Amino acid sequence: MRKTLITSILLGTFVTGFSQNYWKNSTKKTAKVILTNAATKEKLQDKGLVKFEKMAQPKETDACIFVDPDFKYQKLIGIGGAITDASAETLYKMPKAKQKEILEAYYGKNGLGYTIVRTNMNSCDFSSESYTYVKDGDVSLKSFSVAKDEKYKIPMIKEAQKLIGDQFTFYFSPWSPPAWMKSNNSMLKGGRLKDEYYQPWAEYYIKFIKEYEKRGMPVWGLTIQNEPMATQTWESCIYTAEEEGNFLRNNLGPTLWKNGYKDKKVIIWDHNRDLIYQRATTTLQNPETAKYAHGIGYHWYETWNNKSQLFDNLEETQKAFPNMFLAFTEGCKEQFKMDQIYDVSLGELYGRNMLNDFNKGTALWTDWNVLLDETGGPNHVGNFCFAPIIADTRTGEVHYTYEYYYIGHVSKYIKPGSQRIGNSSNRAALISTAFMNEKGELVTVIMNESDKDTDAYLWIEGQAAKLSVPAHSIQTVII
Repeated sequence: MRKTLITSILLGTFVTGFSQNYWKNSTKKTAKVILTNAATKEKLQDKGLVKFEKMAQPKETDACIFVDPDFKYQKLIGIGGAITDASAETLYKMPKAKQKEILEAYYGKNGLGYTIVRTNMNSCDFSSESYTYVKDGDVSLKSFSVAKDEKYKIPMIKEAQKLIGDQFTFYFSPWSPPAWMKSNNSMLKGGRLKDEYYQPWAEYYIKFIKEYEKRGMPVWGLTIQNEPMATQTWESCIYTAEEEGNFLRNNLGPTLWKNGYKDKKVIIWDHNRDLIYQRATTTLQNPETAKYAHGIGYHWYETWNNKSQLFDNLEETQKAFPNMFLAFTEGCKEQFKMDQIYDVSLGELYGRNMLNDFNKGTALWTDWNVLLDETGGPNHVGNFCFAPIIADTRTGEVHYTYEYYYIGHVSKYIKPGSQRIGNSSNRAALISTAFMNEKGELVTVIMNESDKDTDAYLWIEGQAAKLSVPAHSIQTVII
């Protein structure tokens, strides 16, 4: 036996045993390579098979990706993106054939394999206007209605649901309570939820769940508040860690349980990586609060320099809360420009984040808008952004950015229920992650965002396959 039985803790996940020489017992000595290469403009291109040969101790001069299937960490809940008002409005402005193409591109048999759908409760910046589901001052919520969502958003979510099937995993987030519930009497520019409306606001979540489930869309979970420390020009609401904990412990949690929704996955924080550890350790320090929570959500906007993101904060948080899942709930490239939609750096932003996030313990990964128009909207406050697919509503043309293909290198081949396994790189320019699918496929994703072509060995338990790793490329290797 190559290794002795050990127990270790890494990323907050217990490792209690090994898979008994998986590689030595395997008869599969070849691997399939799928490549996206900016220089050749290949996108998710099947490059055929590479062969494994015996290779004992690698040299320091050998660029290597080391994978060890004996070490097992978090399981993947799923990968997906948000169906916002903007995404849905854009979809239904396109010709019918293009609508089908876009839906299939994400959720269809040959698409990206998305299973996760996030949406907004009440309006967000990616809505054409601010709105709520109740009339002003209606504390009893008797006027509650999601009729507005039935024009665009609900039909798109239901189309995605049909294509996803049983793995459909749907959650929602509020950007702001109604203006009359808030200290600044506005849905925009921060403000706080007034104390007297904590319980009516908790009941609001219940109304939303019931209305969506009545329409056949089971709700998997929810985040308490989108970006609770950001005073935005758009819909926003501020909670300190203590306030968020109080709302969950005294109002939202008990109200969910009372209504038979104990199974709904409640995700705290839902903001950037910078404060995630402080928020989790403060909000969840009370066991009576923690019992209502399931996950810790985060975004990627903690720095304007996207190469200096705080991935280590995820690892520290996962160590502190091994029984909570980490959920990436939103990220996008801001400051949309139509003439940049084919820039490979868009894909590299996604690749860098996804691979590092998974290596630090993330179990759920959700992009922001799945679809935007030729302006990077619609958006009622001018906060225009990129999306993996841009639909030109003037011409009916559909544009697939490098974001789409880089996400696909993970989401098409690493399925819900897959388990992350040990992997590391000995070159800073090469980022990788590795998962074992439930069907036994070993999937490794390798990205090179440098300007230099290189060769690298994929090394697994004494055998290695030599790979070509071009500059500005990403590849998926499947065994």
